[in-house]
Amino acid sequence: MPLALLALAIGAFGIGTTEFVIMGVLPQVAGDFGVSIPTAGWLVTGYALGVVFGAPLLTVLGAKVSRKKMLMFLMGLFVVGNTLSALAPTFGLMLIGRVVASLAHGAFFGIGSVVAAGLVAPQKKASAISLMFMGLTVANIVGVPGGTSIGQALGWRVTFALVAALGVIGLLGVAKLVPEQGRPEAANVRAEFAAFKNAQVWLAMAMTVLGYGGVFAAVTYITPMMTEVAGYTEGAVTWLLVLFGIGMFLGNLLGGKFADRALMPMLFVSLAALSATLLVFTATAHDKVLAAITLSLIGALGFATVPPLQKWVLDQASAAPTLASAANIGAFNLGNALAAWLGGVVIAAGLGLTAPNWVGALLSGTALLLAFLAAYLDRRTRAARARTATAVPAATPEPARVPVAAAHH
Repeated sequence: MPLALLALAIGAFGIGTTEFVIMGVLPQVAGDFGVSIPTAGWLVTGYALGVVFGAPLLTVLGAKVSRKKMLMFLMGLFVVGNTLSALAPTFGLMLIGRVVASLAHGAFFGIGSVVAAGLVAPQKKASAISLMFMGLTVANIVGVPGGTSIGQALGWRVTFALVAALGVIGLLGVAKLVPEQGRPEAANVRAEFAAFKNAQVWLAMAMTVLGYGGVFAAVTYITPMMTEVAGYTEGAVTWLLVLFGIGMFLGNLLGGKFADRALMPMLFVSLAALSATLLVFTATAHDKVLAAITLSLIGALGFATVPPLQKWVLDQASAAPTLASAANIGAFNLGNALAAWLGGVVIAAGLGLTAPNWVGALLSGTALLLAFLAAYLDRRTRAARARTATAVPAATPEPARVPVAAAHH
């Protein structure tokens, strides 16, 4: 695999760390600014919404810029946002810093997916995408718990300053290692939006919202679930999340590897297994050992869907994939927000702290049904093209002309 993928993975590591580390230092941030925990929660919500809207917006604005230059600009934006968060004197400026950093998130992963896929042979595209996303999974193993510990010991501002430094390393890596791919002639705004005329692109994003959203229905409420249901101490939750991150890391690698061999079968298996595991989690959450094992499986199966979903979008929008790719990253965050809200609804309805697990199972199960529909439509489209190709009559050969001299004999 090209070394340029390392630069993309470093950028992904920084982005993954800043997205999730806020959850670990939220009480400290709330205390320093004198706001309530729910108010401080806007730092999470604002980031997610920034990804959803920023991904397509910045991708369109950068359509006339080379992908390498756009990636460098996005990492620069990421550095500015996290630096502002680290230095913010008021909660309002902290929120602005979070939103600025989030604007880089979706476009970086969207454009980065296209660049990563373009660096390798066609049969290795999903693996290349998974290697870039590996930075995001490693962030959940190392960056988030490490950043949380640093924030608790030295202050949350130090955490965000270090994340900004990661962004600088990612920026230099992109500048040094990522080749200049240029701007494809088709990469204009009209061509990028035309990709959304394909129903398969919308189906893929719906699968992303529901499939990966199923994971966040459970994980958003993992702390009360593990402490009040499984019986873990609050201090153990950090290591449970590390276990979840390890599952994400392994699932991402396996998802990329097997998606290159058989994309849709990989998606069928991972979504079906994810839905079943989330359903089982409603029971295993009552046992410490089984809860830990199930949590790691949810991480693995959830992230095993990411490379095939992202590659499916790239395949369906192959003529102008950049905007569709970035929009699909926004779909991941939309799924996170939707699932977290639905999980909160069932808890508030008095259905118990494990209720978000069966909500997640329903979401992932619905994504599986959409995957079957997408595969059916794809087969039908291919069959129609094959029939059209065979129906075109071959050109009638011109009859051989008899030489005049021979005709007199």
